[in-house]
Amino acid sequence: MKFSTRPYLAVAAALGALACTSPTTTQAKGAAAPADPNAPVAKIGADAITGKELEEFAKGELKKLDAQFQEQTYQLKRQALDTMIMKRLVDAKAKAAGKTPDDYVQGEIMARVGPISDAEVQQVYDAAKAQGRDLPPIAQVKETIVRYIQQQKGQAAAQAYYDKLKADAKVEILLPPYRAPRQQVEAKGPSRGPANAPITIVEFSDFECPYCSRAEETVSEVMRVYGDKIRLVFRDLPLPNHQNAPKAAEAAHCAGEQGKYWEMHAKLFANQRALEVPSLKGYAKDLKLDQASFDKCLDSGSTAAIVEASKKVGNEAGVNGTPAFFVNGVLISGAQPFDAFKEVIDAELAQK
Repeated sequence: MKFSTRPYLAVAAALGALACTSPTTTQAKGAAAPADPNAPVAKIGADAITGKELEEFAKGELKKLDAQFQEQTYQLKRQALDTMIMKRLVDAKAKAAGKTPDDYVQGEIMARVGPISDAEVQQVYDAAKAQGRDLPPIAQVKETIVRYIQQQKGQAAAQAYYDKLKADAKVEILLPPYRAPRQQVEAKGPSRGPANAPITIVEFSDFECPYCSRAEETVSEVMRVYGDKIRLVFRDLPLPNHQNAPKAAEAAHCAGEQGKYWEMHAKLFANQRALEVPSLKGYAKDLKLDQASFDKCLDSGSTAAIVEASKKVGNEAGVNGTPAFFVNGVLISGAQPFDAFKEVIDAELAQK
């Protein structure tokens, strides 16, 4: 009998719809880099651009591309593993029931969805109308709404069914979870925690980014739970769409010159919607800083080079959003929950 993948793909598609996916990255084959890094790859009159200069200029974007490729490779393997497990479990159940895999999946999953009531259709229709959508009379779109509800219920039924099959069969997933490749990131900047701590977290952040502000609570929890085992280094990576973020970062370093970096740091995150220069000077007054010295520092841009240097390091590390955390060089991207940090930190401590 010819094997059909359709029932397994149907379940896999339903399960896949429950999770977000990364954007697809297309890798194109291009010309190999010259063997000699100092060999020119372009000339502008008498001026030459070398392969080494090109690699250095594109280093950040190349790291991003490589990280995306590695993560997508892992996700493909993980999804393939799920499909293989489903195939074996469904095959065994279908054989025991004397059915084909197609018939078994139809009976065990799709049949559980049941008929869709008029009340359910009306509820979806009313919700769409309430969102301002211009819809034709319900009779004209009823079949479309029914198919939508069936799809949603089918996904939920597939998830519940697959979870039960795995639990009954005592399935163990031994494929290690994905971890971003370790990178060497310079831990230079305002810091908390002992210099010899076994775990160094380098945080790239933006004072105008709401997700960065949200991450502050998680970072505090990490510091509280792990205590002297953590050294936190804060680095600036103001994003192009946050026009007040660079000056806010400068203000924090200006306050740092008077020993109050972290106090200003907290002020800035607490007042993300008011980061214009007059507000920054007002926060200096609130913190009882030497106002003249602070104003001179901020107006002159004397700490701008610190911010730019930090931003350059982040870009070269492939950071394309904030917040981003390197835990002993292992990237945690975004405002992740405490457990995401705990998993990496505990694994790192276990190796010490």
